[in-house]
Amino acid sequence: MTIPGNVFSLAWFVRPAAPQTKVTFNWTLDYCFMWSETGVLQPGITFNPSQMVGADPNGSNFVQLTADEYGASYLSPPNTSGAVGFLTIQQLANVVPNRTSVGVGMSGSGTFAIQAAPNMNAVFTPHPNYWVLFGNVEPGQVMDVEDVTGAVEVSYGGSLTSRTATLGMDNLISIA
Repeated sequence: MTIPGNVFSLAWFVRPAAPQTKVTFNWTLDYCFMWSETGVLQPGITFNPSQMVGADPNGSNFVQLTADEYGASYLSPPNTSGAVGFLTIQQLANVVPNRTSVGVGMSGSGTFAIQAAPNMNAVFTPHPNYWVLFGNVEPGQVMDVEDVTGAVEVSYGGSLTSRTATLGMDNLISIA
């Protein structure tokens, strides 16, 4: 069974910034699978990966979350048995409900997570889009996108690899 919803966005890159300062973000499109002992996954908690393994939507695109004989969760080595273009995490029968969460990341930081459940598959479609917001969040914090205000999408097209986001005196973000 594939999990269709309840995917949470994670605060991906977080940097403190004082007024009249510049903050630069650099990243690569290196994907990874991850899991964390979050308990019940909900907005406000922090997803701190307990394990991260490399992923490639067109190659190593499938892992399994399982537990050893002592109950320790772990991801199997990635393989190529998933559908091309997707990242799949199969959660085996011994996954304890409401204890762990699984997700994917990019450039070494978590981007999306879901609650792990026994006998389920989590299928993620890598399609990066970027949003910027100013606020008080921690890296990996589970975001409630319904409660986020003032976020602005930052698009990159063609050879564009650099953008500037500015928080104005009116607390609105502009992108250049």
